[in-house]
Amino acid sequence: MAIIRHGVLLLTGLFAAIAGISDWRTRRIPNWLTVPGLVLGIGVNFAEGKWMGVRESLLGAGLGLLLLLPFVLIRSLGAGDWKLVGALGAFLGPHRLLAVLFLSVLIAGVMALILIVWKGRVRQTLRNITHMLAAFFSFHLPGPEVSLENPESLKVPFGVAVAGAVLFYVVAQLWGVA
Repeated sequence: MAIIRHGVLLLTGLFAAIAGISDWRTRRIPNWLTVPGLVLGIGVNFAEGKWMGVRESLLGAGLGLLLLLPFVLIRSLGAGDWKLVGALGAFLGPHRLLAVLFLSVLIAGVMALILIVWKGRVRQTLRNITHMLAAFFSFHLPGPEVSLENPESLKVPFGVAVAGAVLFYVVAQLWGVA
């Protein structure tokens, strides 16, 4: 059983690495990767845990898609990133996915801070955060100036952060650290 679990972890890491490289190079995570990834995640979990594995896989995929859907709807996260997290949920299940998402958000935050400082956009970023908080507390969508569609906005490739988090998690699991 441990051999199968290690194989699932290695496949998860490989899948995440391919998605991260794609996001880094093209700022896109294609459907030809995420859809088969979802199916493969369900399949390997079936091989490991039969129908309980499928259940965990579907719960993980559903949780990932559900948690990130609001960010896709307000255009602060791309659909490719959303589908990537759903596919990773199929590999990891809900509990492992939550740990990976938490680490992904931390990595993306560090990436964003570095990018903001590097590009000299600290003042503009603080202004945008104020707009977003005002929109949140007034139950409105923020304006187009803080959308991914704004060509002037700085964009952090979330798929890269997710891939980094998955690879860190996989290594920690294989070494018995986590």
